[in-house]
Amino acid sequence: MNITTPIFLVGAERSGTTLLRLMLDHHPKIAFNYEFEFAVDQIDATGNFPDLSTYYEYLAYHRIFLETDFKIDENLNYPDLVNSFLLQKRDNKPIVGATVHHKFHHLTKIWPQAKFIHLLRDGRDVARSNILMGWAGNMFAGVDFWITAEHLWQKLSSQLAPHQQMTIRYEELIQNPEEKLTQICHFIGVPFDKTMFDYAKTSTYSLPDPKIVERWRKQLTDCEIQLAESKIADLLTERGYPLSGLPLLKITPWLRWRKYIHNRFMKNLFRLRRYSLNLYLQDVLSRHLHLKNWQKRVRLRINACEQKHLK
Repeated sequence: MNITTPIFLVGAERSGTTLLRLMLDHHPKIAFNYEFEFAVDQIDATGNFPDLSTYYEYLAYHRIFLETDFKIDENLNYPDLVNSFLLQKRDNKPIVGATVHHKFHHLTKIWPQAKFIHLLRDGRDVARSNILMGWAGNMFAGVDFWITAEHLWQKLSSQLAPHQQMTIRYEELIQNPEEKLTQICHFIGVPFDKTMFDYAKTSTYSLPDPKIVERWRKQLTDCEIQLAESKIADLLTERGYPLSGLPLLKITPWLRWRKYIHNRFMKNLFRLRRYSLNLYLQDVLSRHLHLKNWQKRVRLRINACEQKHLK
C-alpha cells in the first residue's frame, strides 16, 4: 500500500517544527513522524536514489532511524521502502506526515502529490537557537541553516501547485495558535480539534507563549545581530521581517576567515565538552582514517550521548 498524499512539514532546523509536529500528531486523524531526513539524505544532487545496501548501512547507525524501530523490508525498492516507514507510523490514522529539514525538494520524487507546510521563523532566532544546540559557533555561521532552507523552499515552492503548499509563520502560530492551526487543518482537509493542544500534557513543550517570539531582540548583542543581518538582511526583508536598524557590517574576506575559524573552534569545543576527550578523539580519528567498523561503534556511542542530552 502506498501513501500518495502525505503531509510534509519543512523549514530550517530550530524554526519551531517540533512544536508544530507535536500539535499535528495529537490530532485524532493525523499521525506525524519526526526528523524524517533519512528518507532523502542519501539521494544525490541529481536525484538518484542510493544503492540499497549502502542505504541499509547508513540506517544501521542513524540515531533518529534507530529510535523509530522501523522495520526494513529488503524486498522493497527505495521509494517503496521509505514509503513503508510512513505506513509503520500511521497509528490507524487516515493521514500521515513527517518533518524534513534537509533536501526536502527530493520528496516529490517519491511522493509527487504530497502537500507541504513551510514553517517560517525569523532567521536571527533560528541562528541563535542553532548556536545553543552546538550546530553553529557564531551568528555568522548560524544563519546559514536558515539561508539554505529558505532557498530550498523557494526552489520547491515554484514547482508545486497552489493546493500543495502553504507557509505559516512561527511567530503567528505562537501568537494566534488556534487560528493558525485551523488554517493548517483546512489545508490538510480535517477540522480543527482542541486535542492538538494536548501535546503539553505528554511532552516537555509548553503551550504557546507570545513572550518567546523575537527572543533575538533581548538575547543577542548588537554585534551578533549585525553579523546575522549583514548576511540575511535582504532575505529577512523579502520575508517581511523588519531589520534592527543597526548599521550593516562590511563582509570582507578577513571577516569571513575569522568567523569561519571561530565557528570551527566553538563547534569542536562544544563536541569536546559533550562527548569527553576520549570519544571526541575517537570520532575524529575514525572518520579521518576511514575505519568503518570503528566509526560505527563510535557513532553509536555518540548517539547514546546525544539522546541523553535530549531527555
